[in-house]
Amino acid sequence: MSEEQATTWSGFDVQAFQRQVIAEFRANSGKMSGMFEGWTLAVLTTVGAKSGLRRESVLGYLEFDGNGIVVASANGSDHHPAWYHNIRKNPIVTVETAAETYQAIAAFPPGVERDQLFGRVVDEAPGYADHQAKTDRLIPVVVLHRIGSGAAGEEPVKGMGDWVVEVHDWLREELRTLRARVEAMIEGSGGGDTAGTADAAGRTPPDLAQQMRAHCLTFCGALAKHHGGEDVATFPMLAGRFPALAPALAQLGEEHAVVARTQDAIQELVDGFVPGVSDPARLRAELERLTARLESHFRYEEETIVTALNAVARAPEFG
Repeated sequence: MSEEQATTWSGFDVQAFQRQVIAEFRANSGKMSGMFEGWTLAVLTTVGAKSGLRRESVLGYLEFDGNGIVVASANGSDHHPAWYHNIRKNPIVTVETAAETYQAIAAFPPGVERDQLFGRVVDEAPGYADHQAKTDRLIPVVVLHRIGSGAAGEEPVKGMGDWVVEVHDWLREELRTLRARVEAMIEGSGGGDTAGTADAAGRTPPDLAQQMRAHCLTFCGALAKHHGGEDVATFPMLAGRFPALAPALAQLGEEHAVVARTQDAIQELVDGFVPGVSDPARLRAELERLTARLESHFRYEEETIVTALNAVARAPEFG
């Protein structure tokens, strides 16, 4: 159904009706008369899936666990409302309630999670059960996760997306350290020069080549684990809740495979490195190639998933 078709129901001008209701909502701070008297409503501003224009829709509004909830019931119609199609393509929305206006990212809880949430909705607003009974369409329930802050009056909670950025920053630093060890060998300050020189306690420190191998093993293992977790758990979860992200998530998964091949090439060079025999300049070139590729990948991933990941998961707690 097009946006234009969705604005009429059997000759009834839905857009004109919506404008009238929105005007009353704003003029009376959310207190409604007539057919909406006693309802809790919100104005949801979306971006048109086809037009790219701002669209305002007035909807029944609930709030569970600090998140806004709206239901794509369309009064039991056999077609999803236009605003639902809009947020499947552009999940960033503005939510205007009687008390506040906030930016949110709209998520679609899957399967059993959706069913449980719909049950809570019906407990609060039984009319939605009547809407579902009118149609064979499974009516979607949409969760509006606030962006950049918690619920009104609550302290912001560190999200999983922020934690992913911290992991990326740690990996960036580890890669810088690995490159520094290679630079030291190229400048002639390492290799076998320190081998055999004991410290005050009689311990012989590893030469730079050994340090490089150990550091490479740590870095490559951590990066592979990070990407593996994203491929198996994080990306599928996000794609299910935020359909608009699916193409970008698929691209990120493909980039993981490219990065893994570059990692393998570097690990092979490091494992086979012989001070005074192997060419450290070649290793440096490969590390620079990996660094450029990883930085581009990290930036794109942060732009793509951080907001959505913060919305649906808290950062892990350790200790």
